[in-house]
Amino acid sequence: LVPIKGLILRYFLIYVIITLYTSTSKHLPFSSIDRKCRAETHIVFLKTHKTASSTILNILYRFGESKNLTFALPLNKNSQLFYPFFFAPHFVEGVSSHHFSEFHIMCNHMRFRNSEVAKVMPRDTFYFSILRNPVSMMESIFIYYKSIPAFHGKRSLDDFLNSSRTHYNGSIVNNHYAHNILAFDFGLNNNVTFESPDLNKQVLNAISAIERDFHLILISEYFEESMVLLRHSLCWSLEDVVSFKLNSRSDHTRHKLSPETADKIKKWNALDWKIYLHFNATFWHKLDTIIGQQQLEKEVTELRALQTKLADICLKDGGAVDPSKIKDAGLKPFQYGAAVIQGYNLNPDMNNQTRAKCEQLIRPELQYTDKLYIQQFPEKVLDVIHVCFPVIQNCT
Repeated sequence: LVPIKGLILRYFLIYVIITLYTSTSKHLPFSSIDRKCRAETHIVFLKTHKTASSTILNILYRFGESKNLTFALPLNKNSQLFYPFFFAPHFVEGVSSHHFSEFHIMCNHMRFRNSEVAKVMPRDTFYFSILRNPVSMMESIFIYYKSIPAFHGKRSLDDFLNSSRTHYNGSIVNNHYAHNILAFDFGLNNNVTFESPDLNKQVLNAISAIERDFHLILISEYFEESMVLLRHSLCWSLEDVVSFKLNSRSDHTRHKLSPETADKIKKWNALDWKIYLHFNATFWHKLDTIIGQQQLEKEVTELRALQTKLADICLKDGGAVDPSKIKDAGLKPFQYGAAVIQGYNLNPDMNNQTRAKCEQLIRPELQYTDKLYIQQFPEKVLDVIHVCFPVIQNCT
């Protein structure tokens, strides 16, 4: 009887475990992929230039703010982590004073250096970044960073490319924007061209370094697919990765490139081009193995529907408008170079709670960074108030 009772008890326990598991797992957001999935909250996003990275920054800001997470923000209310210098821990506000026991999210512009970032972020941090086709990216950079020395006096992108091999000087400040900017942002040597004798070696070293340091590389041209892959990788919901395009240019400042110009860009930015080709391939491989084509199409459709719904609720004009048409000065994006950076107007008839959520979605990068800085370091703001508004004497 004893063995039989033990056997019955064993089967009963197995039945209870299976019942509890199946009843709870269906409530998990990604139970079909990973039944032990837990949302990632330790995150480093390498914010690359002109790659839709400002939109991802907004996603991270909103997620972190909703979860009361701590951001590794730039020192002294700067908007960048002292880019283009290699990252160093003392660039982060609160590191030297040990203001926080840990940081959850680091996502402002920096020139990446893994060993230094690791001194600030926890060991279980998830690292990711995003790439864009270097051809279209170069056209955007030429318009946006028109004032840098490399582009000075150049009437067109072709004008620059035709003289770049003989007149480009990579040692001049800010000229790095004009040459393999993706490689530069990842902390790699960007002074490589199609004609460099060690190009293949440089490419292999670059790819190896990025694969070593980053868990995921997204592709800007496939932004919605990237967001689906990101949310699976972070164990987030679709609602967490919904967004409106931020820091995007008006169409009338865009210029279509000829095949000849595109070929020149691929040769001039040969390192970026090879890096992009490699991670574009691995991106689709990860989508197939982690999500699958059918599930991907389903979630992209759901994400687009969710964004359309939010646009109907939030946006007065249904989409982005030129800065001259933005009514709220506090929501105007920063304008730089010859680009016209668009923004949004909110629908006027919303309750306070809805307006606050919609405002988060369209808040430009600089304004959002300032807001989070004030929330995390209110004493810094108080110091300014005490200096400028003393009890007796006037502030000078």
